[in-house]
Order: sequence, then C-alpha cells, then structure tokens
Amino acid sequence: DAGVHSKAWYAATCDRKMAEDALYRSNKDGSFLIRKSSGQDAQQPYTLVVFYNRRVYNIPIRFIESTRQYALGREKSGEERFDSVAEIVENHQRTSLVLIDSQNNTKDSTKLKHIVRVS
Repeated sequence: DAGVHSKAWYAATCDRKMAEDALYRSNKDGSFLIRKSSGQDAQQPYTLVVFYNRRVYNIPIRFIESTRQYALGREKSGEERFDSVAEIVENHQRTSLVLIDSQNNTKDSTKLKHIVRVS
C-alpha cells in the first residue's frame, strides 16, 4: 500500500484540472497535493502536483515493481526511491524537490509546504 488513503494531502477523486485549479487558488509556493494519475497505469499510479513561482508542476510518481518502491519523475540513474508515497512527501517537506520546466528548460526547487484540499 502506498500509504496515501488517510492523508490530508491525498485528493482521491481529483482530476488534473481540479488539482491545478485548486493550486492556482492557493497561490502559495510549495503548495501541493497528490492525485491519482490520469492514465491509471500500475507503473505510474499517482501524480504529485506542486505550485511554485505561479506555475503548477505535475510530477509522475512511479511504482517500481522489482523493488516494490516509488520514485518521482522519469527513471534516472541514482534516483531516490521510497517505500511509500507518504515517505516521498515527508522527505520533500524537509528537503527541496527539484522542479524541471521542460518548456523553458529551467530548474527550480521548493519544499512541500502547504497541503491543498480540493473541495
């Protein structure tokens, strides 16, 4: 189990547009929530949605079958792996998360600071 279902930051019934709208309304750097991924793919069950610098980032959370762990974004060598989605959130509440803007090829970073609830 990913450890998401009882968490305040997990928006179970939320789609991408609802998540983005909620984060734009919050308008606080480091606002975040986790939603189910649009594709409902077992390899990428969730998406971490983060607001920073007036932008919303949708970061896929991958499930790695071979180790039963989770990781963020595309697979890369030396990536951080976690035993649950909750561990990813707890980790990035303490350490900054790198945000990559693929359109402008820029990098930012922020910690996960403000839980956004989707009403």
